[in-house]
Amino acid sequence: MKWGKLHSVYFLGIGGIGMSAIARWFNHVGVPVFGYDKTPSPLTHRLEEEGMRITYEDSLETIPEEVINHWQETLIIWTPAIPRTNIQLKYFQEKGFKLKKRSEVLGMITKSMYTVAVAGTHGKTTTSSMIAHILKNSGRNIAAFLGGLTQNYESNLILHDEENEEQPVVVVEADEFDRSFLQLFPNVGIITSVDADHLDIYGDAQELTDNFGKFINLIPAGGYLFIQNNALEKLKRNNFGGLTLRQYGLKKGDIKARKVKAGVASFSFDYVSPGQTIKNLKLNMPGFHNVENALSAVAVALHFGISEEDIREGLKTFKGVKRRFEIKRQDEKGVYIDDYAHHPEEIRAFLASVKAMYPEKKLTAVFQPHLFSRTRDFAEGFSNALSLADEVVLLDIYPARELPIEGVTSEMLMPHITAKEKSLQSKHGLLVYLAQKKPEVLVTMGAGDIDRLVDPINKMMEIW
Repeated sequence: MKWGKLHSVYFLGIGGIGMSAIARWFNHVGVPVFGYDKTPSPLTHRLEEEGMRITYEDSLETIPEEVINHWQETLIIWTPAIPRTNIQLKYFQEKGFKLKKRSEVLGMITKSMYTVAVAGTHGKTTTSSMIAHILKNSGRNIAAFLGGLTQNYESNLILHDEENEEQPVVVVEADEFDRSFLQLFPNVGIITSVDADHLDIYGDAQELTDNFGKFINLIPAGGYLFIQNNALEKLKRNNFGGLTLRQYGLKKGDIKARKVKAGVASFSFDYVSPGQTIKNLKLNMPGFHNVENALSAVAVALHFGISEEDIREGLKTFKGVKRRFEIKRQDEKGVYIDDYAHHPEEIRAFLASVKAMYPEKKLTAVFQPHLFSRTRDFAEGFSNALSLADEVVLLDIYPARELPIEGVTSEMLMPHITAKEKSLQSKHGLLVYLAQKKPEVLVTMGAGDIDRLVDPINKMMEIW
């Protein structure tokens, strides 16, 4: 479909982070954008401020007349997070509208550009945002479709300069959920991790791994693959013929980090690769896992010929991504950090880094599990990872797209959590509980609606 022939675009699930980036792109190129989402959010409010019309009621009456009257020239973009029972989705399907998944449209938009695709079960949002910032900050003409709101640009979309004669590079977050990343056309691939996840989609860990192999096969001969060493071990039976393969990791690989130092709000390290060392790089985003993400970002920047000076400046000025190790407060009232972590390995990496930053302080971790199936499938892993904290507070499971599963609750994690203190709290009662406890170092984690509590918690700490 040619975009110029479109009358409008309607998004089912427009408030999703990936969906909103594409909505912004269509809005930018002048195609009227409409959409539906289940609940208002700060992101949907911003989209409305940018001129997009959004409804929060799943009914036929709320579909704009412009969409219905021009159904042949309207594209419906939907996300698998929308249930099949959605009234509007069923209507669009029955009436013969043109429907495409978000991943298909992203592939269509980026197909004509030189594409850097960042995949991985953890770390892809931070890594893709870091790569995009280093390239843009160095003056390269880039576009980026990201899975989080970057602190530098306050957006999940970076638009290339259409007046610039330089061929743009597009940086894309390649999401493995629902096999979306197989719709892309990468010239450069990055794989940050391959841990079991989305088993409700894939069935088992091997099927997930096999699909990462299919992602690699999308990279044409002569292309490049930068892969974290543990991910390479899981994918080593794949055929990498025709690709330039670079392996990275904190301690193992062609590309390594040396002299890693954990600061209170930043980490420093040396980038070491065959024939090149860049000493004392500073990353103003804490976390050992973020140092590893930075290794791949630096490697990709060097692939594009970015100078050592520009790489150093790009890393130093990278402010991070909202809800990725986001330090909300660090003062006499206490320390408060919010993170999107929703998988045992993400929680383990996050809490280990926080402990390294504040080794003498008590760490209180508030976690909202995301999905009943994920909680069930990784219950032991969640309990073990959360045990790194001194105190653990569990909220109820955020269901997202799922219906409850009998016997699966947050409480099932409690017996195997070995933290000295642990409790179950409601979202409503959490603020009262924290006000009584006044934790020294507080972290909140989860991919559900726990983000709605971040500002209230931070404001409450102000008056402790």
